[in-house]
Amino acid sequence: MYKAPRGTQDIPPEEQAYWRHVEQQAVYICQLYGYGRIDTPVFENAALFTRSVGQGTDIVEKEVYTFPDRSGKLLTLRPEGTAPVCRAYLEHGYASRTKPIKLYYLTSVFRYDRPQAGRYRQHHQFGYEAIGDPNPLLDAEVIDMAWRFYVNLGLKKLSLKINSIGCADCRPAYLEELRRFYTDKQDKLCPDCKKRYSENTLRLLDCKNKNCQQLAKQAPHGLDNLCGECAGHFAKLKVFLNILGLPFKIDHRLVRGLDYYTKTVFEIQPPEGGAQSALGGGGRYDDLMETLGGVATPALGYATGLERIILNLKEGQIIPPPLPGPAIFIAGLGVEATEEALLLAVLLRNSGIGVFQASADRSLKSQLRQANGLGARFVVIIGEEELINKQVILRDMTTGKQDDLPTEEILKELKKRLF
Repeated sequence: MYKAPRGTQDIPPEEQAYWRHVEQQAVYICQLYGYGRIDTPVFENAALFTRSVGQGTDIVEKEVYTFPDRSGKLLTLRPEGTAPVCRAYLEHGYASRTKPIKLYYLTSVFRYDRPQAGRYRQHHQFGYEAIGDPNPLLDAEVIDMAWRFYVNLGLKKLSLKINSIGCADCRPAYLEELRRFYTDKQDKLCPDCKKRYSENTLRLLDCKNKNCQQLAKQAPHGLDNLCGECAGHFAKLKVFLNILGLPFKIDHRLVRGLDYYTKTVFEIQPPEGGAQSALGGGGRYDDLMETLGGVATPALGYATGLERIILNLKEGQIIPPPLPGPAIFIAGLGVEATEEALLLAVLLRNSGIGVFQASADRSLKSQLRQANGLGARFVVIIGEEELINKQVILRDMTTGKQDDLPTEEILKELKKRLF
């Protein structure tokens, strides 16, 4: 028997209410803050991610799905959303438009990762990018937008962590200080961190291994090594976050997992926070556009996984609004009644009224049970007696009240009750 590949999942109808609720809130928050939707291809040239995400990152080295097409060109299934948006920004001339450019996406991403609760090899992301403005006021707005999104969903007792990892001017000196700190401690590092020591030093602070975490707590702080411009940027960000009333904590070990970040990085975590529990996060990437062949362009963004959000909604016993069922269920009893029901179904659908037509070989009791399970508001019953009298029975599933109506008046009556 075929099964879904490991690390993927089906989303059946009974789960769809969670997904639609989260997506609707995402669209709402983006409209509230002036973001427009962008959809990018599910695969890109492999070089886009090695240049942007970083050759030494776990994503590029261990997790991407890369394959040659028939011409031998290497393509990669999208492992994250920011780099494709930046590629689209450069390709379509957004640089000439009024800044900031605000774009959001709801998309699938693919990573060959170890499946666990809320983490899949194909998972779904909501993210947004604000491109073209260096002001820390925009950093605060991006963080506020993410915080409000989670609050609107009903999530509570969240924690916001922020940090600054500096820029190309001040970070090299800090990285050198980190390497000096870890020089005589390499034998205590996990295999991945031994490699990170020389290839991706900043990620030493982000390792989830317990021994590595203990060392990271003792490591020098990046905030103590910021240049004047980065320190001023971070100071203003904290002022703006205080004005917005966002209860942030500074986490000196927060660096995020992608090479393109500069200055501000942030994460939002649920109450039962753990090493890999972040609901979402993001930060600045002021050098990424230039890395991809464009001119230097300040930018920042955020992304969150829908699976992890839904997991937290369920753990918090937060029930999403139910999806609307068919407004009308038509129950036909007998062959002739079924034919009449089919004509009525066409009439109602042509008038914009949703209809579920039952199979005629089931009892009325069974059909009413099905209508109730589907959440139908009304049931139209057509039997032999109704055919003779040119009538239908209209049953209100909320009150249980039934009315006999002439067939020719049913459309008018339903419009009156539904609209």
